[in-house]
Amino acid sequence: MTARVEAAGTDAAGFKGEIPAVEPLLAEMMTTLALVAHTYLTDTDGRQPDFASAEVAIDVATSAFERVKERLRPEERLAMAQMLTETRMTFVRKRGM
Repeated sequence: MTARVEAAGTDAAGFKGEIPAVEPLLAEMMTTLALVAHTYLTDTDGRQPDFASAEVAIDVATSAFERVKERLRPEERLAMAQMLTETRMTFVRKRGM
């Protein structure tokens, strides 16, 4: 569902015309956080994994997913759940090494 901005031009939030739905914005944020978590878990180039930062990224993405999952289409919900599960499993596997 979208809302119309009545004023011509840009409103205070920077939107022109219709305000975007929150679901695609949150899906993009959750995907970005999952990718960032994988980056924090990488141990290439002599870097050690940053488990604390990866855990924060995973927790925030999971919280956002839990809050919005009922508003996602079934295929989006499944894809997001699978992505977050895979990210959590990677975290557990790498931290347990």
